[in-house]
Amino acid sequence: MGDSGSIWLPDAMSTFAGEVDALFWFVFWTSTVLFVAVIGVKIYFMIRYRRTDDTYVPEPVHESKRLEAAWIVLPTILTLIVFTWGFQVFLRISSAPPDSYDITVRAQQWSWEFEYAEGVTSFSELYVPVGRPIKLMMSSEDVLHSFFIPAFRVKMDIIPNRYTSVWFEVTEPGEYQIYCTEYCGTEHSGMLAQVIAVSEVDFAAWLVSQNQDLPPVELGERLFEQCAICHSTNGERLVGPSLDARFGTMRALADGSTVLFDEDYIRESIVNPAAKVAEGFQPIMPAGYSSMSAKELDGLVAYLKSLE
Repeated sequence: MGDSGSIWLPDAMSTFAGEVDALFWFVFWTSTVLFVAVIGVKIYFMIRYRRTDDTYVPEPVHESKRLEAAWIVLPTILTLIVFTWGFQVFLRISSAPPDSYDITVRAQQWSWEFEYAEGVTSFSELYVPVGRPIKLMMSSEDVLHSFFIPAFRVKMDIIPNRYTSVWFEVTEPGEYQIYCTEYCGTEHSGMLAQVIAVSEVDFAAWLVSQNQDLPPVELGERLFEQCAICHSTNGERLVGPSLDARFGTMRALADGSTVLFDEDYIRESIVNPAAKVAEGFQPIMPAGYSSMSAKELDGLVAYLKSLE
């Protein structure tokens, strides 16, 4: 943990994270002081005015107008301070600068896809340049998700059939964790990704390298990263069936029939996953992968064929 981190918050690594933290600590310490004061007064009254004689009848206590005014006016002032301060921070983090670099984010059970303005697509790794505002336009392919980067103090729900957005500007190079913080199914806790913040020069070089044509097997291996949360390649049983060295073998299906694990079956299982469900598994694979290009489908087929 760096100099700006604490047991409550990780290091602040975006330009507005400090403003969010300042508001958090104001609310935290104000609440702490009020809590201690209220409990302290209660303890004092319990000791000072405890009843020691069962026959004692205390004098009637009349209200204090000044005390009543104080506990109405002071909380109102504190509430207005927090509201005004919080609204100013909200406006700042809700409006991306006009020169922001746009990246499209697609969430689906249980992976993240990032598409850049140059047409490059990455999975589970969000590359961004340091010192440049980044605006994320986000949508969901299936259910409700929530995009959260603790180090940047950004969090936003991702809702099916509509767009939501967040923006940030990273202050230091490094790797930062992305979480889904809305329960979205059995593998919700594994829906993770990384922000990889690099210099402008390194970011430009990365974009160029991604635009190079990859051999089908390498392309398929890269694309399979988004599938690895549900399908293993080592025989381990996950949410979906393992895909290790299955090409050319017969696969038992949920309806009691069998099918040859060949190119056609692989392609159909990606484009229409409910058509032939493997025995012992549920038809829960999302249909969003049907939007893959022919080149991407060919790459995945080639990769699965290459497994031994």
